[in-house]
Amino acid sequence: MTPFALTFPAINPILIELGPFAIRWYALAYIAGLFGGVWYARQLVLRPPALLKPSQIDDFLIWVLLGIVFGGRLGYVLFYKPAYYLANPAEILMTWTGGMSFHGGLLGVIAAIILFARKARVDKWYVSDNVGCAVPIGLFLGRVANFINGELYGRFATDVPWAMAFPGGGPIARHPSQLYEALLEGLLLFIVMHLLWRNEAIRSKPGVLTGCFCVGYGLSRIVAEFFREPDRHLGFIAAGTTMGQILSIPMILFGLWVIRRSLAQPALKTKA
Repeated sequence: MTPFALTFPAINPILIELGPFAIRWYALAYIAGLFGGVWYARQLVLRPPALLKPSQIDDFLIWVLLGIVFGGRLGYVLFYKPAYYLANPAEILMTWTGGMSFHGGLLGVIAAIILFARKARVDKWYVSDNVGCAVPIGLFLGRVANFINGELYGRFATDVPWAMAFPGGGPIARHPSQLYEALLEGLLLFIVMHLLWRNEAIRSKPGVLTGCFCVGYGLSRIVAEFFREPDRHLGFIAAGTTMGQILSIPMILFGLWVIRRSLAQPALKTKA
């Protein structure tokens, strides 16, 4: 270990283990993120334009869960390891071995939003606005779980006193990029989204908050990727960029388009 590297806090990724049954921090992060997001979204829909009831948010949970799991896994298969899974198709469903993509999960959640909004007969952008405000909660907890697992660690670092050597990253000091992402994609984005949501004029323009989330996450991910070690099987893609950065560019462009489109639409009226 290099002399300037902090010691990685070796936290057991398994919280409780009883025989074959194990509860992992990563699973708890997903569960806490989902239920924390649902609780928060229940509070959001109580304020104008109030097009959904809190009980409908509870129903929406299962739609989001399916979208995250199937979209996240499919996105990882297609974006990060298509050749491997083409040769080993039986492993596509083995989600317990790891491998989830945020951008794939986002596509899955978008599909869930569209289907749920159609069933509930409510504006899909209104639904997605509330989702966008709540998602940073799960992102924060997920990145903290990545840190506990010692995965998705950062690049070589010599210029920060908090650099540390991760178990799977060799003896060199690295950026704890998981914590950078937790702060940028999670805490900071949550604060920004909440402050924007507090403005009733913004809330009444469905889609604006969705666009702000897309732009905010995309920018946060691009910045964080400068400190995160690229996936070993991919490395740098082009001109020193990573897959995470490349996938974030269309997300930012989409967010800007949604904001522009939504601001031109008439404001929603509060549901009677």
